[in-house]
Amino acid sequence: MEADDSHRKVLINLVTTKMPFGKYKGYFVSDLPEHYLVWYHSKGFPAGSLGMLLNTIYEIKLNGLEKILEPIKREFRR
Repeated sequence: MEADDSHRKVLINLVTTKMPFGKYKGYFVSDLPEHYLVWYHSKGFPAGSLGMLLNTIYEIKLNGLEKILEPIKREFRR
């Protein structure tokens, strides 16, 4: 059960955390364009929690799984 809670927290963070810098400053991490995530993937994601979130959303988009975020967006973005 703890693993499910930690995974849910990551998904919540993806839809509520905003990019703190760069061309897409202020965009929710989950809304970053795929080309930007591909660029970061080739350059290297930053260290820390932001890098983990960017890598996670990259994998979600790469695998066409964005729909899993829709219910979380509806619940946490009011």
